[in-house]
Amino acid sequence: MKSRLSSQLWTPILSVFLGLVFGIIGGIAGVVTYTPSALALQYNKEILIEADFSGRDLTDSSFTKANLRMSNFSNTNLSGVSFFAANLESANLTGANLTNSTLDSARLIKANLTDAILEGAFAASARFDGAIIDGADFTDVLLRPDEQDKLCKTAKGTNPVTGRDTRETLYCD
Repeated sequence: MKSRLSSQLWTPILSVFLGLVFGIIGGIAGVVTYTPSALALQYNKEILIEADFSGRDLTDSSFTKANLRMSNFSNTNLSGVSFFAANLESANLTGANLTNSTLDSARLIKANLTDAILEGAFAASARFDGAIIDGADFTDVLLRPDEQDKLCKTAKGTNPVTGRDTRETLYCD
């Protein structure tokens, strides 16, 4: 536990330090040669009930088996994020970018996915009972047929970013 906590603390510090060093060296040489990118975070198996992640860039982070019930991910960049077997019951994912994310075995029961972009997400065993999907974009999302049928019963709207109709992205009849 101590080594895991230690690496979780030192990784962001080292990343910032290296970014500053390369930025100073690049500035002295008259060229910027390094641009620090968003740091992928690990929240695996964490209990994060009602946590507020709104408006953040969490690209490629991992929430595998995390309890995120009633958490706020509104307007958050969740591209490439793993929510494998995570509990996202009643989570707010309004306007979230879930492009190429892993939602397999996740519980999105009563989650708010209004205007979310799920393009290319893997959600083969995800559960969406009672989820709000108005304006969500499900382009190329891998879903179980029974979950797709459930979603089609309430699907409506057009995603304001992609311009795609929710029912069309779900291939509803």
